[in-house]
Amino acid sequence: GAILIEDTVEHEICGLPAARYLWETKRVVPFLKVDRGLSEERGGVQLMRDVPQLDAVLDSAAAAGIFGTKTRSLIKSPNVEGIRALVHQQLDLARHVLARGLVPVLEPEVAVGCPEKARCEQLLLYVLLESLRSLGPDDRVIFRLTIPCEDDLYRPLVEHPNVLRDVA
Repeated sequence: GAILIEDTVEHEICGLPAARYLWETKRVVPFLKVDRGLSEERGGVQLMRDVPQLDAVLDSAAAAGIFGTKTRSLIKSPNVEGIRALVHQQLDLARHVLARGLVPVLEPEVAVGCPEKARCEQLLLYVLLESLRSLGPDDRVIFRLTIPCEDDLYRPLVEHPNVLRDVA
């Protein structure tokens, strides 16, 4: 897949809108980056900034042939309440994306240089599994996760019925 920014979606490549060109000519699945960067660190995490006019952005993406969206937030320390807030924010945005017929790619990144990276990853897994229960039976998300310290840590996500794919 290819992650596009809003300006790129509006461009044409060889006479076709960018998303159509990627899929129809190159067989590359187009995704739109919808997050607007990160807020200041609080509770060991950096949440996404608000996305102004989110519904209009998603409607435009769907009309342009975008398959899904990508959103990133950052975990810097093993604070379960901070991680829970981060996951809830990601899933709240995912529900908007799903309602527009798009597939959300959620990227709750664990900082690679974090001294307690393994603990952050364990807490993230716990909170993700807990939170996925809030999705409907037909809702599917993709996770883009930092390669974990522990082999197969994210296997329960890979096998979860609401997870379409887990990529590193």
